[in-house]
Amino acid sequence: MNSGSGIPKKLREELTFFDLTNIVVGSIVGADIYIASALTAGLIGPFSIIVWLVAGVLATIIALVYAYCSYYVPRVGGPFAFVSYAFDDFYGFLTGWSMWIAELLALPVFAIAFVQYLQYFFPLDFFQQVVVKGVFLFTLVFINIIGVKAAGRANDFLTIIKLIPLVLLVFGGILLFIFNPGTLVTNYTPLAPLGLKNFGAALVLILWAYAGFELGTLPASEVKDPKKTIPKAIITGMMIVTAFYLSTNFVIYGVVNWSKLATSATPLVDVALVIFGAVGAIIMAVGALLSVSGSDGSNVLTTARLSYAMSIDGLFPRIFSRIHPKYGTPYIALLIHGTIAFTLSIYSGLPGLISFSVFNLAFSYLLTCLALIIIKKETEKNLYGQNILPWFGVGICLYLIYSTAIFDKVVGSVLILFGILLYVFFTPKTDIHHLKELFISEENIFINTMEKKYRFLANIIRLLHQAYRKVKRI
Repeated sequence: MNSGSGIPKKLREELTFFDLTNIVVGSIVGADIYIASALTAGLIGPFSIIVWLVAGVLATIIALVYAYCSYYVPRVGGPFAFVSYAFDDFYGFLTGWSMWIAELLALPVFAIAFVQYLQYFFPLDFFQQVVVKGVFLFTLVFINIIGVKAAGRANDFLTIIKLIPLVLLVFGGILLFIFNPGTLVTNYTPLAPLGLKNFGAALVLILWAYAGFELGTLPASEVKDPKKTIPKAIITGMMIVTAFYLSTNFVIYGVVNWSKLATSATPLVDVALVIFGAVGAIIMAVGALLSVSGSDGSNVLTTARLSYAMSIDGLFPRIFSRIHPKYGTPYIALLIHGTIAFTLSIYSGLPGLISFSVFNLAFSYLLTCLALIIIKKETEKNLYGQNILPWFGVGICLYLIYSTAIFDKVVGSVLILFGILLYVFFTPKTDIHHLKELFISEENIFINTMEKKYRFLANIIRLLHQAYRKVKRI
């Protein structure tokens, strides 16, 4: 039995504070923790732990801007919808275009990371690395084409298996510090051995680990008491993520000296080796492989859906909107994305890919912050900070863009100009109505977003919450 909106009643249940908090956490935390820690060690040393805290605060500000935009524009499409509503489709397209590039760059990042951790078990030459990267990426593409559900929601057991190595790492590291405090003092002294000249570059790399909240923003129509629930859930979710990142990195930088981390391709394996020995290192390497391949497999489809959305809106080549006749997935978009990601994984490195991704994310965030300045209403008194947060967000985005490499600024600007040419070429726009209706089905968007509750750290929080409620009843 459907409601008047065409959405099943069970999907019209209002999302609670806890639901939305889990979605926020699930949208952010994935396998990033296995990658980002070592990248900043050579830039700023153990002072990176402070940068993780700063990045968490800045990401929370941007996330609140997205939350308030979602309240004012409770439509599917996320930042594309926000910016289009505030300005017009041209700026909405640029927002979607830059976000598409940023998300596309995440795919080769995890292919590279998978190979790095796999080499702990099997050293690979260049040709073998290329083969493994290809198998990794196109396996994910194939899985998404045939429509298998995201690995993050497969079952609770898999979630716990992925988290056990990280939880053990944190508790093992704390015990090590208690019984051998000299290790902690030695590795954190001096705190900033390289000075703070690379603070901006380190912030860019670390903020990438906090990205993802933009994919978890729901239309406010699905949230119970959105004025209070959305900002409260965003802040709580970001606090959980920040605490998780800080505790993990506190152990990482305290157990292994920053100079060794800076040259390590498998930083968490090195940390586990010190704390638990060879067995712990093996467990951590396996956990990394599972997390990199499982937690982010669904992102392949998410990226394809974004280009598919712009294609059916007449803003992108129509080939991206082709649907597989049997599986009903955007298979051409998936294949194109897999091919691009495979090429980038061969010829690019992790810092460059992440920095360029953040440049495009910051541009997308910037347009969204400007959109909130336009669409906010002074009559909405209970949306705390709505007048000042977007301006803080604008400053944050400009600083992130400034802190990226010259290459990122030049090539990123060229790609944005190329996006303008794409927009001009594909206008006047012609909607493919039957496909557009399928894509923006609120039911489909709702189901996809609810899956974020079952990803990685979000799922363990849900399980702990359920256990707490059962104990409370006793």
